[in-house]
Amino acid sequence: MLMPRIGKRRSAPARKRIQRAAVAASAAVLLFGPTAALSSAAPDPGVGLPADLVAALNRDLHISPEEYLARADTAQQVAAFATTAQRQFPQVFGGAWLDEQGRGVVALANGPGGDEARGAAESSGFVVRNVAKSETTLRGEKSAFERWLDGQPEAVSSLVRGVVIDTVNNSIAVRVDKVGLPMPNFIDPARVIVTAPPVAAETLPQAAAVAEAGPATVGGGDGFAAIAGDSSLRCSFGFNGIGPAGNTVNITAGHCNPNLDDIGAATVHESLGGNKVGPQIATYQKSVLGSQDYSIMSIADGAAGRFQNNQVKVPGAAPIAVDGVATPVVGAPVCKSGSRTGFSCGVVNAVDQTVQVGDRQLTQSFSANICALPGDSGGPIVTGRQALGISSASSVADYPICEIPNILGVLTGNAPQLFAQPVSVVLSDNPGLRIRTS
Repeated sequence: MLMPRIGKRRSAPARKRIQRAAVAASAAVLLFGPTAALSSAAPDPGVGLPADLVAALNRDLHISPEEYLARADTAQQVAAFATTAQRQFPQVFGGAWLDEQGRGVVALANGPGGDEARGAAESSGFVVRNVAKSETTLRGEKSAFERWLDGQPEAVSSLVRGVVIDTVNNSIAVRVDKVGLPMPNFIDPARVIVTAPPVAAETLPQAAAVAEAGPATVGGGDGFAAIAGDSSLRCSFGFNGIGPAGNTVNITAGHCNPNLDDIGAATVHESLGGNKVGPQIATYQKSVLGSQDYSIMSIADGAAGRFQNNQVKVPGAAPIAVDGVATPVVGAPVCKSGSRTGFSCGVVNAVDQTVQVGDRQLTQSFSANICALPGDSGGPIVTGRQALGISSASSVADYPICEIPNILGVLTGNAPQLFAQPVSVVLSDNPGLRIRTS
């Protein structure tokens, strides 16, 4: 069972301020666009991806390893173009994403600089889509919704999980807990999305440490147990890294620390299957839980060599080697690894958003239509071979296996949602921190 972070319960006024604040601008969101690629090809191990990842790509996205890598690369080209276009063509740029065929799409509205923007997009090889509104206009609509929500009673505001710019549909979209909430007349009812409140973390039955250690190499996706007194959580290691002081670290989720009030109180142990844990292997160097959700673990000297690699993997299986850090892009193919469910793949459907998780609000997050279950928290998310994010919260955490919510998603259109902490934000907040890429 999942549990929210440990902490003091806020008063009703404080909770209402948080709920009202749980709306945020988004550079792009895809709530009714593609949820999986359409093409299909036989797996080809020649591209150097592990068999478990290739199997997940074939099962979840129905694309070949080559297509996965190509689309991930295109997404980063789109991200670079969008950064420039937002600055150079603010009156016409309407966003950018990958479509179902994996092509880069740039949306442009009428206005000054439109012809120049179109030429730049087409010369970069992107498809241009004509839209009615620029991102600047959409941000204004989002601000209008925030002002409207600020004046609503808590019975309404507490059920709104966030508002984001839906670039693909050139509108804004609102996430809510249930149908029938009143909305201002400028909100398209088709863009009011009912989604289960995301939850995070997993309790671990009290376990006695055992003397033996796990595999020689520890990578992203391997499991760990964090123990502080009678509190214990089971999560997954994220990306291996190097701290500002040159020490060996691992970057995982903030909510995987069972004692946020005392950063050094929790001990980190390998998870060795069932309720067994190994000897202490790390301590928390820093944990952030609120608008961000990440922890930086300092690996013990005796275990440092086991973490000095750039691997993301399924426990006990072959890894993928991380070779860089990426920016989330709507439509980009992504795969998560976790000690509970292994590799699962999907596409990014929202970026730069805020989502309410329990009594906290996760900002600058992205989401993808991927199933994740208790124990996967803190695990790595990659696009291509690049580090993208850390698993933070899931909308389907109460299910025992992913097959159930995946089938329900096909039947109802309400696919599982995995909310994630971008790695790029963690690195920006911690100068000198690096992801291992070799």
